[in-house]
Amino acid sequence: MRILLIEDNQRLRKFVREGLKLEGMAVDHFGTAREGMAAITTVSYDAAILDLGLPDGDGMEVLRQARSQGVQAPVLVLTARDGIKDRVDGLNAGADDYLTKPFAMEELLARLKALMRRPGSALGATLELANIRFDTIAREVQIAGKVISIPRRELDLLEHLLRRAGRVVPKQWLEDELYAYGDEVSSNSIEVAIHRLRKRLDGANASAHIHTLRGVGYLIQA
Repeated sequence: MRILLIEDNQRLRKFVREGLKLEGMAVDHFGTAREGMAAITTVSYDAAILDLGLPDGDGMEVLRQARSQGVQAPVLVLTARDGIKDRVDGLNAGADDYLTKPFAMEELLARLKALMRRPGSALGATLELANIRFDTIAREVQIAGKVISIPRRELDLLEHLLRRAGRVVPKQWLEDELYAYGDEVSSNSIEVAIHRLRKRLDGANASAHIHTLRGVGYLIQA
């Protein structure tokens, strides 16, 4: 899962970013309305967390412009404004939920996951192919009813492949989805992750397999 975080307070931004990363999410983080607007309208995010009090503009305007340009990702507004009118204005501008500061990281995570469970959002709750079952909220994979342990990066990779089962997923697209801006990505990072994931699935007797189309990408099929 790739999340956009727009928050100008550096300490809070770091706190939220680290909490999201512990949940296995890739996080792009920015501190201005200009940077946030450029990111949300050019990258396909699974969800966004948006502060309203930004140094170069109002986050509410970022939200309005993003929705007017067709951005569909769920948006959780994060702000110190706690008036009823502020919450109503945020929801009317296109926010999907509203969390006031201060807040507990546990609540932010719960709200974010709830947004991504909603019908029609970028994420469905459960993915299934042959004897593989992936609960994307609990981040748990079962093969033939048995839970198997998969590291975070390979888990994200499996999710993207399962969402496009039977279709070729380009290598470059996977890199863009799995790694945030600034992450160090070697030329063979995806190949290594695919190799390890394939071994885990085969070792657990998965009846769906990952195939490599050299120079094109990867696909998973039963």
